[in-house]
Amino acid sequence: MPSAISAPKELLQHFRQTLPHAELLPTTLPDVPDISLWLVNPAIMDARLSEETIAAVFDKPAYWSFCWASGQAMAAMILEQAELVRDKVIVDFGTGSGIVAIAALMAGAKTVYASDLDEGALLSVQANAELNGFAHDDRLIINRDCFGLADASVDLVMAADVLYDWENKPLLEKFRRCFKKTLIADSRVKNFSEPGYEAIAVKRSVTFPDLGEFEEFKTVNFYQSL
Repeated sequence: MPSAISAPKELLQHFRQTLPHAELLPTTLPDVPDISLWLVNPAIMDARLSEETIAAVFDKPAYWSFCWASGQAMAAMILEQAELVRDKVIVDFGTGSGIVAIAALMAGAKTVYASDLDEGALLSVQANAELNGFAHDDRLIINRDCFGLADASVDLVMAADVLYDWENKPLLEKFRRCFKKTLIADSRVKNFSEPGYEAIAVKRSVTFPDLGEFEEFKTVNFYQSL
């Protein structure tokens, strides 16, 4: 995508509540080059931030302005194995930038619910859908609460990078209660052995822009519900 285009005004305004002088750039992803996202300009990571800005980053992190390793790896898996989502109703839980939802649309999903509680994430999904040619695609539904869909015909819920906070662990059982099938991608939890889930794959990926994370966080593990 050409870097000359500007980020959508509403998204940029929201982003600058946290990082007042930072830019969002249309960024092609190394593991899924067919997808581009509005991501933070990596130059900001070399800049000296004020104490006020640092406090804002911790208080209201714009996590959706990065493409996390597990999300990129899950998007790559979807594009490699389109049968996972083709003609199915999908929930992308904790959608963030929307990369998994966009990959599901590309792979022929029937309906994709991009679900997140964060206002910035919802704006980000809309902007990134437009960036990738899905601005007016009726298959994409952006919402806050996917669990209201539990009685609908959801075929698969996909969740990438939701276990960074182990307080989210109860979601694993909730997914199994509410949906037919669950696919988890995670690079943080070691020795994952949750009842009702099995390990199915491993991929290497990296958060983008690169945060210089330890090598151990570049290994993404996939688990599916039994």
